[in-house]
Amino acid sequence: MLAIGLMSGTSLDGIDAVLCEVTGFGENTKIRQISFCTCEIPLNIKEKIRRCCANEKITTDLICSLNFELGEQFALAALSVCHKAGINSKDVAFIASHGQTIYHIPHAYGDCVPSTLQIGESAIIAQRCQCPVISNFRVKDMAVGGEGAPLVPYSEFILYRKEDEAVALQNIGGIGNVTVLPAGCTIDNVYAFDTGPGNMIIDEAMRKLYRKSYDENGLIASKGRIIENLKDELMKHSYLNLKPPKTTGREMFGEPFTDELLKCYQGENKEDIIATLTWFTAYSIAESYRKFVLPNHQLSEVILGGGGAHNATLKKMIENELPNIKILTQEDKGYSSDAKEAIAFVILGNETMHQHFSNVPNATGAKQKVILGNITYPN
Repeated sequence: MLAIGLMSGTSLDGIDAVLCEVTGFGENTKIRQISFCTCEIPLNIKEKIRRCCANEKITTDLICSLNFELGEQFALAALSVCHKAGINSKDVAFIASHGQTIYHIPHAYGDCVPSTLQIGESAIIAQRCQCPVISNFRVKDMAVGGEGAPLVPYSEFILYRKEDEAVALQNIGGIGNVTVLPAGCTIDNVYAFDTGPGNMIIDEAMRKLYRKSYDENGLIASKGRIIENLKDELMKHSYLNLKPPKTTGREMFGEPFTDELLKCYQGENKEDIIATLTWFTAYSIAESYRKFVLPNHQLSEVILGGGGAHNATLKKMIENELPNIKILTQEDKGYSSDAKEAIAFVILGNETMHQHFSNVPNATGAKQKVILGNITYPN
C-alpha cells in the first residue's frame, strides 16, 4: 500500500514529505521510497513557532491558530509529494504526521508534569487529502512512563540491524540523537537517546551573525578556529553527564541559550564562533558514545542522517573525535539523509494501522510497549 510520512523537526528548515510503498508489518516490514520533497515553512509561521518554542510572548490564541495553520502546511506538503509522484492523495492508505513540537517536558519540574505538545491539526490534513491521518505519536509512550522520545529507533531496528556487527544511527537534526543496534539484537536490546544539540545552536548563530539559515556544507566553520574559553564552557554543560534514557530540545538548546553565548563572546570572530559551536555538536555526539555506548559495544560504523549529515566540516570533526570508527552517511547506504525521519514515521504509522506497538522502552524509558498515535479519518 501507499503511505506518506511528514516530519518537521526542531531545526524548522521545512516540512519533509515522503511517499513510500509499504508491505507487511513488524519485523516483516518492507518499504520502498517513491518520492520525496521538502516544503518551506512560510516565514510568518516559522516566527510563530520560534516564539512558542522559546516560551516568549505566547498567547493561547497564537497556539490555537498555529495548530490549524500548520495543519494546512502539512496538508500542502502531502499533496506536493503526491503531485510530484503523479498520484491522487485519495489513493494513499494513510498519512503519518509527526507534527511540530512546540514544547517537550520529559521530567516534572515545579508545577509541570511530564508532557509533550506537537501541533499541526490532523483533521485539516485528513480533510484536504481525503485519507486517514495518524498523528500525536508521542503521548501514548508518555502515558506509560516514557519520555515520548526518541521514536525513530523502532524504524532503525527494522531497516538497519545486523547479525554480526553493532551499528549506531546518528541523526543530526535540530537535536542530535543516536540509536544503538547491538549485533544480532532483538527489539528489547535496542536503546537510544538524545546526544545533545545537532544543528540548532549552529543555525541560530548563523541567523544572528550572518543572516543565513544554516552553514552550507560547513564552509564558514571550516574557516574558523576553536575558541578555547567557549570550548571549555560548552564541555561542562550538564546535559552531557545525564545518563540515558534522556531527551532534550529547544527548551535547553534553543534561541535563549544561543543568545546568551553570543552575548558573552561578542568580541570573537564570527567564523570562530561558528567553528566552535560546530565542534560542540561533534563533541557532544562523540562524548555520548564514549560514556554510554563504547563501554558496552564495539561499533563497526556510525551512519549519519538528518541535515547535519551534509555538513562536511561537522562530519570531519566527528571523524576526528571517533578516529577508530567508520563514519558514513545515509547516502553511503543507499538511503536519503533528508528523508530518513519521514520514512521512520511511515513505518510507525504502518504499525499503528496494524494495531502493533512501535515504541522502544529501552529508548524512551516506557514501562511497556504500546500502539502509538491517534487516527483521524476524512469524511
